[in-house]
Amino acid sequence: MEQALRGKVALVAGATRGAGRGIARALGEAGATVWCTGRSVRGALASGPDRPETIEETAEQVTAAGGVGLHARVDHTVEDEVRGLFERVRSESGRLDVLVLDVWGGDALTEWGRPFWELDLAKGRAMLERAVLAHLAAARHGVPLLLERGEGLVVEVTDGDEATNRHYRGQLFYDLAKTAPMRAARGMAEELRDTDVTAVCVTPGFLRSEAVLEHFGVTEATWRDAVETDPAFAESESPLFVGRAIAALAADPRVGRFAGRSLASWTLAREYGLADADGRRPDMGAWFDRERVARWPALVESARRGLADRGIDPDAALEVDAERLRLTLRPAEEGGAGNGVHWPVQSFELWIETPEKAAAAFLARVDRARDGG
Repeated sequence: MEQALRGKVALVAGATRGAGRGIARALGEAGATVWCTGRSVRGALASGPDRPETIEETAEQVTAAGGVGLHARVDHTVEDEVRGLFERVRSESGRLDVLVLDVWGGDALTEWGRPFWELDLAKGRAMLERAVLAHLAAARHGVPLLLERGEGLVVEVTDGDEATNRHYRGQLFYDLAKTAPMRAARGMAEELRDTDVTAVCVTPGFLRSEAVLEHFGVTEATWRDAVETDPAFAESESPLFVGRAIAALAADPRVGRFAGRSLASWTLAREYGLADADGRRPDMGAWFDRERVARWPALVESARRGLADRGIDPDAALEVDAERLRLTLRPAEEGGAGNGVHWPVQSFELWIETPEKAAAAFLARVDRARDGG
Protein backbone atom coordinates (compact mmCIF):
# COMPACT_ATOMS: atom_id res chain seq x y z
CA MET A 1 0.00 0.00 0.00
CA GLU A 2 3.07 2.23 0.07
CA GLN A 3 2.27 5.58 -1.64
CA ALA A 4 -1.00 4.08 -2.91
CA LEU A 5 -2.72 7.41 -2.27
CA ARG A 6 -0.25 9.60 -4.14
CA GLY A 7 -2.26 12.29 -5.93
CA LYS A 8 -5.27 11.84 -3.64
CA VAL A 9 -6.57 14.56 -1.32
CA ALA A 10 -7.91 13.73 2.13
CA LEU A 11 -9.37 15.83 4.91
CA VAL A 12 -9.34 14.74 8.56
CA ALA A 13 -11.82 16.75 10.60
CA GLY A 14 -10.47 16.67 14.14
CA ALA A 15 -6.80 16.01 13.42
CA THR A 16 -5.23 17.84 16.34
CA ARG A 17 -4.38 14.78 18.41
CA GLY A 18 -5.30 11.19 19.18
CA ALA A 19 -6.85 9.04 16.46
CA GLY A 20 -7.26 12.00 14.12
CA ARG A 21 -3.53 12.74 14.16
CA GLY A 22 -2.69 9.07 13.61
CA ILE A 23 -5.12 8.85 10.70
CA ALA A 24 -3.65 11.96 9.09
CA ARG A 25 -0.10 10.58 9.48
CA ALA A 26 -1.06 7.23 7.96
CA LEU A 27 -2.73 8.89 4.99
CA GLY A 28 0.49 10.84 4.58
CA GLU A 29 2.49 7.60 4.69
CA ALA A 30 0.38 6.43 1.76
CA GLY A 31 1.30 9.59 -0.17
CA ALA A 32 -1.88 11.64 0.19
CA THR A 33 -2.24 15.36 0.54
CA VAL A 34 -3.98 15.73 3.89
CA TRP A 35 -5.92 18.70 5.19
CA CYS A 36 -5.65 18.64 9.00
CA THR A 37 -8.39 20.60 10.72
CA GLY A 38 -9.22 21.47 14.28
CA ARG A 39 -9.33 24.40 16.69
CA SER A 40 -5.87 24.38 18.29
CA VAL A 41 -3.12 26.30 16.54
CA ARG A 42 0.19 27.63 17.76
CA GLY A 43 -0.44 30.56 20.03
CA ALA A 44 -4.11 29.68 20.52
CA LEU A 45 -4.65 26.32 22.20
CA ALA A 46 -8.39 25.68 22.18
CA SER A 47 -8.19 22.95 24.82
CA GLY A 48 -5.92 24.87 27.19
CA PRO A 49 -2.23 24.60 28.09
CA ASP A 50 -2.56 20.99 29.26
CA ARG A 51 -3.19 19.94 25.67
CA PRO A 52 -0.38 21.50 23.63
CA GLU A 53 -0.98 19.62 20.38
CA THR A 54 -1.77 21.72 17.29
CA ILE A 55 -2.95 21.10 13.75
CA GLU A 56 0.30 22.61 12.43
CA GLU A 57 2.22 19.83 14.18
CA THR A 58 -0.06 17.21 12.66
CA ALA A 59 0.41 18.66 9.19
CA GLU A 60 4.19 18.61 9.68
CA GLN A 61 4.00 14.95 10.68
CA VAL A 62 2.00 14.19 7.53
CA THR A 63 4.73 15.75 5.40
CA ALA A 64 7.47 13.96 7.32
CA ALA A 65 5.66 10.67 6.74
CA GLY A 66 5.76 11.14 2.97
CA GLY A 67 2.60 13.07 2.16
CA VAL A 68 1.72 16.73 1.89
CA GLY A 69 0.38 18.18 5.11
CA LEU A 70 -1.93 21.19 5.06
CA HIS A 71 -3.77 22.72 8.00
CA ALA A 72 -6.84 24.87 8.51
CA ARG A 73 -8.13 26.23 11.79
CA VAL A 74 -11.85 25.37 11.93
CA ASP A 75 -14.49 25.15 14.62
CA HIS A 76 -16.57 22.32 13.19
CA THR A 77 -19.59 23.29 15.27
CA VAL A 78 -19.85 26.56 13.30
CA GLU A 79 -21.40 25.83 9.93
CA ASP A 80 -20.10 28.98 8.22
CA GLU A 81 -16.55 27.93 9.08
CA VAL A 82 -17.20 24.42 7.79
CA ARG A 83 -18.66 25.74 4.55
CA GLY A 84 -15.67 28.02 4.12
CA LEU A 85 -13.27 25.14 4.75
CA PHE A 86 -14.59 23.07 1.88
CA GLU A 87 -14.72 26.08 -0.42
CA ARG A 88 -11.03 26.52 0.34
CA VAL A 89 -10.30 22.83 -0.34
CA ARG A 90 -12.07 23.07 -3.70
CA SER A 91 -10.19 26.26 -4.55
CA GLU A 92 -6.70 25.20 -3.43
CA SER A 93 -6.70 21.44 -3.99
CA GLY A 94 -9.31 21.10 -6.71
CA ARG A 95 -10.60 17.79 -5.40
CA LEU A 96 -11.40 15.68 -2.35
CA ASP A 97 -11.09 11.90 -2.26
CA VAL A 98 -11.24 10.95 1.43
CA LEU A 99 -13.25 12.61 4.20
CA VAL A 100 -12.60 11.48 7.79
CA LEU A 101 -14.99 12.65 10.51
CA ASP A 102 -13.17 12.47 13.85
CA VAL A 103 -14.29 15.55 15.78
CA TRP A 104 -14.71 14.67 19.47
CA GLY A 105 -13.78 16.96 22.39
CA GLY A 106 -16.20 15.19 24.74
CA ASP A 107 -13.98 13.73 27.45
CA ALA A 108 -14.25 16.77 29.71
CA LEU A 109 -18.01 16.85 29.17
CA THR A 110 -18.71 13.24 30.20
CA GLU A 111 -20.18 13.04 33.70
CA TRP A 112 -19.47 9.45 34.64
CA GLY A 113 -21.37 7.91 37.52
CA ARG A 114 -24.45 10.14 37.28
CA PRO A 115 -27.88 9.02 36.03
CA PHE A 116 -29.36 10.87 33.08
CA TRP A 117 -31.86 12.74 35.25
CA GLU A 118 -28.97 14.44 37.05
CA LEU A 119 -26.83 15.30 34.02
CA ASP A 120 -25.89 18.81 32.96
CA LEU A 121 -27.83 19.34 29.74
CA ALA A 122 -25.47 22.05 28.56
CA LYS A 123 -22.58 19.59 28.67
CA GLY A 124 -24.65 16.93 26.95
CA ARG A 125 -25.71 19.35 24.24
CA ALA A 126 -22.11 20.42 23.65
CA MET A 127 -21.01 16.78 23.40
CA LEU A 128 -23.64 15.96 20.79
CA GLU A 129 -22.86 19.15 18.86
CA ARG A 130 -19.22 18.08 18.61
CA ALA A 131 -19.55 14.32 18.19
CA VAL A 132 -22.68 14.18 16.03
CA LEU A 133 -23.73 17.49 14.47
CA ALA A 134 -20.16 18.55 13.66
CA HIS A 135 -19.68 15.28 11.79
CA LEU A 136 -22.89 15.81 9.86
CA ALA A 137 -21.95 19.39 9.01
CA ALA A 138 -18.62 18.25 7.57
CA ALA A 139 -20.37 15.50 5.63
CA ARG A 140 -23.02 17.93 4.39
CA HIS A 141 -20.43 20.30 2.93
CA GLY A 142 -17.64 17.82 2.15
CA VAL A 143 -19.43 14.98 0.37
CA PRO A 144 -20.43 17.19 -2.59
CA LEU A 145 -16.71 17.44 -3.42
CA LEU A 146 -16.49 13.64 -3.50
CA LEU A 147 -19.58 13.47 -5.69
CA GLU A 148 -18.02 15.93 -8.12
CA ARG A 149 -15.33 13.30 -8.75
CA GLY A 150 -17.86 10.50 -8.75
CA GLU A 151 -16.03 8.39 -6.16
CA GLY A 152 -14.44 8.57 -2.74
CA LEU A 153 -14.56 7.47 0.88
CA VAL A 154 -16.30 8.91 3.94
CA VAL A 155 -15.16 7.56 7.31
CA GLU A 156 -17.02 8.14 10.54
CA VAL A 157 -14.72 7.51 13.53
CA THR A 158 -16.17 6.37 16.82
CA ASP A 159 -15.24 4.36 19.91
CA GLY A 160 -16.47 0.77 20.04
CA ASP A 161 -17.37 -1.79 17.42
CA GLU A 162 -20.79 -3.34 16.89
CA ALA A 163 -20.22 -5.96 19.59
CA THR A 164 -19.31 -3.29 22.15
CA ASN A 165 -21.82 -0.62 21.22
CA ARG A 166 -24.79 -2.95 21.23
CA HIS A 167 -24.46 -2.63 25.01
CA TYR A 168 -24.95 0.56 26.99
CA ARG A 169 -21.77 2.63 27.32
CA GLY A 170 -22.40 3.78 30.88
CA GLN A 171 -23.48 7.41 30.39
CA LEU A 172 -26.43 8.49 28.25
CA PHE A 173 -24.89 11.32 26.24
CA TYR A 174 -21.67 9.37 25.77
CA ASP A 175 -23.66 6.38 24.57
CA LEU A 176 -25.51 8.52 22.04
CA ALA A 177 -22.30 10.17 20.88
CA LYS A 178 -20.57 6.85 20.26
CA THR A 179 -23.44 5.01 18.59
CA ALA A 180 -24.65 7.87 16.37
CA PRO A 181 -21.62 7.71 14.01
CA MET A 182 -22.39 4.07 13.32
CA ARG A 183 -25.94 4.92 12.33
CA ALA A 184 -24.75 7.96 10.38
CA ALA A 185 -22.39 5.83 8.30
CA ARG A 186 -25.18 3.37 7.59
CA GLY A 187 -27.59 6.14 6.64
CA MET A 188 -25.04 7.87 4.41
CA ALA A 189 -24.27 4.58 2.70
CA GLU A 190 -27.96 4.06 1.98
CA GLU A 191 -28.27 7.49 0.39
CA LEU A 192 -25.01 7.08 -1.54
CA ARG A 193 -25.96 3.69 -2.98
CA ASP A 194 -26.36 5.04 -6.52
CA THR A 195 -22.84 6.49 -6.43
CA ASP A 196 -19.29 5.20 -6.05
CA VAL A 197 -18.80 7.12 -2.81
CA THR A 198 -18.54 4.72 0.12
CA ALA A 199 -19.40 5.54 3.73
CA VAL A 200 -18.17 3.42 6.65
CA CYS A 201 -17.58 3.74 10.37
CA VAL A 202 -14.27 2.73 11.97
CA THR A 203 -13.19 2.37 15.58
CA PRO A 204 -9.72 2.07 17.06
CA GLY A 205 -9.07 -0.28 19.94
CA PHE A 206 -7.46 0.74 23.23
CA LEU A 207 -5.87 3.88 21.84
CA ARG A 208 -2.58 5.17 23.19
CA SER A 209 -3.54 8.79 22.70
CA GLU A 210 -1.56 11.58 24.28
CA ALA A 211 -4.07 11.84 27.12
CA VAL A 212 -4.09 8.08 27.76
CA LEU A 213 -0.30 7.92 27.90
CA GLU A 214 -0.30 10.80 30.39
CA HIS A 215 -2.99 9.07 32.47
CA PHE A 216 -0.77 6.02 32.87
CA GLY A 217 2.38 8.09 33.37
CA VAL A 218 4.16 6.54 30.37
CA THR A 219 5.29 7.55 26.90
CA GLU A 220 4.94 5.86 23.54
CA ALA A 221 8.41 4.41 24.12
CA THR A 222 7.62 3.07 27.60
CA TRP A 223 3.91 2.20 27.28
CA ARG A 224 4.44 -1.44 28.23
CA ASP A 225 5.21 -0.30 31.78
CA ALA A 226 1.47 0.37 32.21
CA VAL A 227 0.40 -3.21 31.47
CA GLU A 228 0.87 -4.16 35.11
CA THR A 229 -1.61 -1.43 36.06
CA ASP A 230 -4.15 -2.43 33.39
CA PRO A 231 -3.66 -5.81 31.66
CA ALA A 232 -5.87 -4.68 28.77
CA PHE A 233 -3.17 -2.18 27.86
CA ALA A 234 -1.15 -5.08 26.47
CA GLU A 235 -3.49 -4.99 23.46
CA SER A 236 -3.37 -1.20 23.11
CA GLU A 237 -2.51 0.43 19.82
CA SER A 238 -0.87 3.62 18.66
CA PRO A 239 -3.03 6.13 16.77
CA LEU A 240 -1.14 5.15 13.62
CA PHE A 241 -2.72 1.67 13.63
CA VAL A 242 -6.29 2.81 12.99
CA GLY A 243 -4.85 5.34 10.55
CA ARG A 244 -3.23 2.59 8.51
CA ALA A 245 -6.53 0.72 8.51
CA ILE A 246 -8.32 3.75 7.07
CA ALA A 247 -5.54 4.37 4.54
CA ALA A 248 -5.93 0.75 3.40
CA LEU A 249 -9.66 1.27 2.93
CA ALA A 250 -8.99 4.43 0.92
CA ALA A 251 -6.60 2.53 -1.38
CA ASP A 252 -8.92 -0.45 -1.88
CA PRO A 253 -10.70 -0.32 -5.26
CA ARG A 254 -13.32 -2.70 -3.81
CA VAL A 255 -13.99 -0.66 -0.68
CA GLY A 256 -17.68 -0.48 -1.65
CA ARG A 257 -18.19 -3.97 -0.22
CA PHE A 258 -17.89 -2.41 3.24
CA ALA A 259 -20.48 0.32 2.62
CA GLY A 260 -22.52 1.16 5.72
CA ARG A 261 -20.60 -1.20 7.96
CA SER A 262 -18.97 -0.49 11.31
CA LEU A 263 -15.41 -1.77 11.20
CA ALA A 264 -12.55 -2.03 13.68
CA SER A 265 -8.83 -1.42 13.41
CA TRP A 266 -8.08 -5.02 14.39
CA THR A 267 -10.42 -6.60 11.84
CA LEU A 268 -9.10 -4.33 9.08
CA ALA A 269 -5.54 -5.19 10.10
CA ARG A 270 -6.32 -8.84 9.48
CA GLU A 271 -8.10 -8.01 6.22
CA TYR A 272 -5.19 -6.00 4.81
CA GLY A 273 -2.20 -7.55 6.63
CA LEU A 274 -1.36 -4.40 8.58
CA ALA A 275 0.91 -3.83 11.57
CA ASP A 276 1.27 -1.05 14.10
CA ALA A 277 4.30 1.22 14.21
CA ASP A 278 6.17 -1.31 16.39
CA GLY A 279 5.39 -4.27 14.15
CA ARG A 280 2.66 -5.68 16.40
CA ARG A 281 -0.91 -6.42 15.35
CA PRO A 282 -2.98 -5.62 18.46
CA ASP A 283 -6.43 -7.17 18.61
CA MET A 284 -8.71 -5.60 21.20
CA GLY A 285 -11.65 -7.60 19.92
CA ALA A 286 -9.91 -10.88 20.72
CA TRP A 287 -9.05 -9.55 24.18
CA PHE A 288 -12.70 -8.69 24.81
CA ASP A 289 -13.76 -12.14 23.66
CA ARG A 290 -11.27 -13.83 25.99
CA GLU A 291 -12.25 -11.67 28.93
CA ARG A 292 -15.95 -12.20 28.34
CA VAL A 293 -15.45 -15.97 28.34
CA ALA A 294 -13.65 -15.65 31.68
CA ARG A 295 -15.59 -12.85 33.38
CA TRP A 296 -19.23 -13.52 32.54
CA PRO A 297 -19.36 -17.00 34.15
CA ALA A 298 -17.55 -15.62 37.20
CA LEU A 299 -20.08 -12.78 37.48
CA VAL A 300 -23.01 -15.19 37.15
CA GLU A 301 -21.55 -17.56 39.74
CA SER A 302 -21.02 -14.70 42.17
CA ALA A 303 -24.65 -13.62 41.66
CA ARG A 304 -25.85 -17.18 42.20
CA ARG A 305 -23.91 -17.49 45.47
CA GLY A 306 -25.30 -14.17 46.65
CA LEU A 307 -28.85 -15.27 45.92
CA ALA A 308 -28.31 -18.57 47.73
CA ASP A 309 -26.96 -16.67 50.74
CA ARG A 310 -30.25 -14.74 50.73
CA GLY A 311 -32.33 -17.90 50.70
CA ILE A 312 -33.23 -17.61 47.02
CA ASP A 313 -32.81 -20.68 44.83
CA PRO A 314 -30.88 -19.42 41.77
CA ASP A 315 -31.78 -22.49 39.72
CA ALA A 316 -35.47 -21.67 40.07
CA ALA A 317 -35.44 -17.85 40.18
CA LEU A 318 -32.52 -16.59 38.08
CA GLU A 319 -32.56 -16.23 34.29
CA VAL A 320 -29.24 -15.58 32.57
CA ASP A 321 -28.94 -14.03 29.09
CA ALA A 322 -25.27 -14.17 28.11
CA GLU A 323 -25.90 -12.70 24.66
CA ARG A 324 -27.52 -9.52 26.01
CA LEU A 325 -25.51 -9.45 29.27
CA ARG A 326 -28.69 -9.50 31.35
CA LEU A 327 -29.66 -11.04 34.67
CA THR A 328 -33.36 -11.44 35.45
CA LEU A 329 -34.71 -12.47 38.84
CA ARG A 330 -38.26 -13.76 38.89
CA PRO A 331 -40.85 -12.05 41.16
CA ALA A 332 -41.39 -13.17 44.74
CA GLU A 333 -44.34 -15.43 43.91
CA GLU A 334 -42.01 -17.37 41.59
CA GLY A 335 -39.26 -17.71 44.17
CA GLY A 336 -37.49 -14.43 43.50
CA ALA A 337 -37.99 -10.99 45.04
CA GLY A 338 -40.54 -8.19 44.82
CA ASN A 339 -41.90 -7.71 41.32
CA GLY A 340 -38.74 -9.17 39.89
CA VAL A 341 -35.42 -7.60 38.95
CA HIS A 342 -34.34 -6.97 35.35
CA TRP A 343 -30.64 -6.12 35.44
CA PRO A 344 -28.63 -5.27 32.31
CA VAL A 345 -24.94 -5.54 33.10
CA GLN A 346 -23.27 -2.48 31.62
CA SER A 347 -20.27 -3.17 29.43
CA PHE A 348 -17.85 -1.16 31.56
CA GLU A 349 -18.90 -3.22 34.59
CA LEU A 350 -17.97 -6.41 32.80
CA TRP A 351 -14.64 -5.24 31.39
CA ILE A 352 -13.41 -2.88 34.11
CA GLU A 353 -14.93 -4.00 37.41
CA THR A 354 -14.24 -7.35 39.03
CA PRO A 355 -16.99 -9.94 38.46
CA GLU A 356 -17.71 -9.86 42.19
CA LYS A 357 -18.21 -6.10 42.23
CA ALA A 358 -20.49 -6.23 39.18
CA ALA A 359 -22.54 -9.01 40.81
CA ALA A 360 -22.74 -7.00 44.03
CA ALA A 361 -24.57 -4.20 42.18
CA PHE A 362 -27.18 -6.71 41.01
CA LEU A 363 -27.52 -8.18 44.50
CA ALA A 364 -27.98 -4.72 46.01
CA ARG A 365 -30.91 -4.22 43.63
CA VAL A 366 -32.30 -7.60 44.74
CA ASP A 367 -32.10 -6.47 48.36
CA ARG A 368 -34.04 -3.30 47.55
CA ALA A 369 -36.67 -5.36 45.75
CA ARG A 370 -37.04 -7.60 48.76
CA ASP A 371 -37.48 -4.55 50.99
CA GLY A 372 -40.14 -3.17 48.67
CA GLY A 373 -37.89 -0.53 47.10
